[in-house]
Amino acid sequence: MERKFDVATVNRLLGIDEAFKVPDRLMEIVFDKGLREKVFGSFLEVSTDVSYDWFHDYFEEEQAERKSKKQDFTPNEVSEIMNRLTGQHTGTTFEPTAGTGGITINKWWQDCLQETPLTYMPHEHVYWCEELSDRAIPFLLFNLAIRGMNAVVWHGDALTRECRGVFLVENPTDDFLAFSDVNIMPYSEATKKYFQVSKWVGDRYPEHIETDLDEWFRHVDYNLQFKAKWGVPLARPTGSIQ
Repeated sequence: MERKFDVATVNRLLGIDEAFKVPDRLMEIVFDKGLREKVFGSFLEVSTDVSYDWFHDYFEEEQAERKSKKQDFTPNEVSEIMNRLTGQHTGTTFEPTAGTGGITINKWWQDCLQETPLTYMPHEHVYWCEELSDRAIPFLLFNLAIRGMNAVVWHGDALTRECRGVFLVENPTDDFLAFSDVNIMPYSEATKKYFQVSKWVGDRYPEHIETDLDEWFRHVDYNLQFKAKWGVPLARPTGSIQ
């Protein structure tokens, strides 16, 4: 696989000169929808192949916390085998050590290949990603949002359930060509219970809501009606994707 997102390219696209600045810069971009989508466009000018994690090699070389958190990412080939073995292409996918999203992206891509562009509905697929590393979270959010995925990003310890914050990444128009919004769930008892948080820890993220739920429901309802009418004749033939 041709490597297009090397250190120099990523740093240039993000407008920085040192790799250590990337996590903070990415988080600034993630919280600014206008800037975020402009940067997405710049990345897509370099490559439109969204089937794999663009940051896999970059993060391992420049950001991985191998000593403190034993971070080494799953090779793309192993991710593909794992996801093929699960065999499920709708519903919720759970990844308790998501990193920058390599396994999740591979699963999303395989889910996409089971549908046609006219029958793939983002609302039918939710990816629940948990990750401990402060450095990895900005990369993960960027990766999910640029692909228009619907996802939960749970930032904390998957074992103790101590959590710094919960993000909801949501495709606002339920359109496979759209980018996703990034929202932060409130630090409430309801959030704590639903997302199985034992305790809030660390610095809290600021309040941040982008998605208009009424608009989202309107788009989902339209897609449900469309698929009910046209889903079968427009479906991809069974077994056509290997």
